[in-house]
Amino acid sequence: MQKAVQSLERFSKTTKLVASHAFKTAEEALENIKAIGAPQVTSTLKNFLAKNLPATKSSKKQKFAFGISDAKLGPELFAETGITACHNDTTMELIRGIRLHYAKVIDSLTDADVTKAQLGLGHSFSRSKCA
Repeated sequence: MQKAVQSLERFSKTTKLVASHAFKTAEEALENIKAIGAPQVTSTLKNFLAKNLPATKSSKKQKFAFGISDAKLGPELFAETGITACHNDTTMELIRGIRLHYAKVIDSLTDADVTKAQLGLGHSFSRSKCA
């Protein structure tokens, strides 16, 4: 998996972007990152998952693997949505690949846009933790 992540061509063969959500404001992005760190499931996240994941019946086994980068969010996610999430080395490599190649996969973004957004959100998150 590590070798596949390094190259966009190889990564694209193993991974397909199905959906993405652009936050409308910096405040919305901050609210959601703070909730994930808490860990809490926001209505924005619940709506995104409901819209983009295959429907699951409570009596049937989930037909997809849902990876998360923060294991502490898993129980909260299950309680709020019934979705079982996994957190392991493979998931972390996939997330690393998504972060590495995200701007190349989304047509309207550049690496500079992503870096600027990450930096701004990181600073806002840090300020909110200090306050």
